[in-house]
Amino acid sequence: MKHVTIIGAGLCGLVLARVLHLHGIPSKIFEAEASIDMRGQGGQLDIHVHNGQVALVAAGLLDEFKDIIHHGAAATRVLDPQGVVLFEEADDGMNTRPEVLRGDLRRILIASLPEGTVNWGKKLAHIAKSGDGQHRLTFADGTHASADIIVGADGAWSKVRSLLSDARPEFAGMIFVETYLRDVDRLHPASAQAVGPGAMYALTPGKGIVAHREAGNVLHAYIQLVCDESWASQLDLNDRRSVSLVADHFKGWSSALTALITESETTPVKRMIHRLPDRHRWTRVPGVTLLGDAAHLTPPGGEGANLAMLDGAELALAIAAHPDDVEAAFAQYEDDMFSRSEILARDAREVVDLCLGQRAPFGLIDFLSGATASGV
Repeated sequence: MKHVTIIGAGLCGLVLARVLHLHGIPSKIFEAEASIDMRGQGGQLDIHVHNGQVALVAAGLLDEFKDIIHHGAAATRVLDPQGVVLFEEADDGMNTRPEVLRGDLRRILIASLPEGTVNWGKKLAHIAKSGDGQHRLTFADGTHASADIIVGADGAWSKVRSLLSDARPEFAGMIFVETYLRDVDRLHPASAQAVGPGAMYALTPGKGIVAHREAGNVLHAYIQLVCDESWASQLDLNDRRSVSLVADHFKGWSSALTALITESETTPVKRMIHRLPDRHRWTRVPGVTLLGDAAHLTPPGGEGANLAMLDGAELALAIAAHPDDVEAAFAQYEDDMFSRSEILARDAREVVDLCLGQRAPFGLIDFLSGATASGV
């Protein structure tokens, strides 16, 4: 079988390459970033036993994964705007959804691949059919490549998606503002105490402050606001006045919580939340398919990274089962993935409603209490 060309060295593309490698199938990844250390890779992910960890088992990396778990970080608490604890659940130590830093997980995946698998600094600018089942890839640095088997793992604004679908992400009606506090026990003790050892949710209808305690004595927060697209587009968080506009939505809240906005030690980052249609599908196109956000972008619902990793593992296993018939492999993978992604989209909408809908925060508390009672 010819090698598989993967666009994007995120978690799903790396899992795909790793599982292919274990089955003796060569792959090549083209990644826009210049190096593994070019930028921060985001915060902690809870990797679930029924999907993300299944992918890591297929990749043969479960032991390496266990070495990077932030033990105790699966604890959860819900606060009211004054910092009063409404719900609290300790980390049970069972590792059904342990927390790890995305960057650490990415590193163990990259280290597991043959040297040279990831081609850094290759931002895809254009992709087009070139005849004989080939596709011509044009990169931003002016170089080109050809490929007959292409997997788009290139995220929300995937260039590869254009070969399969006319769908484009639409604004989901909310923004997340990402902030960091460091050395928190010494410099921000009130905020550290409010957040606790794991995840903290302080939510009311239409807005909320969500934070995680990360390894290294760090608080990583997402300030969530339901808003219209024009207001969100004009918000420039390099300007302190815009940061104040965000903070103004939380007047009267506990200073231990609002410090997660106003005292960020990095410039706050605006995340415009987008989504693809809930039932995003396409007709089979020879030699091309999609993984992760390129295939099924949803608002954050706690499953995105896990499902993306499972996509990568499932596609690799399908290719390994049909090494001489990639079309059969892609069709098998897409059939299963379409079903999973439709459920993912529905569940993500429900999670957003629990967190920011009219019953916030009590919808989330009811959900968490039910999960605890059922042992989920």
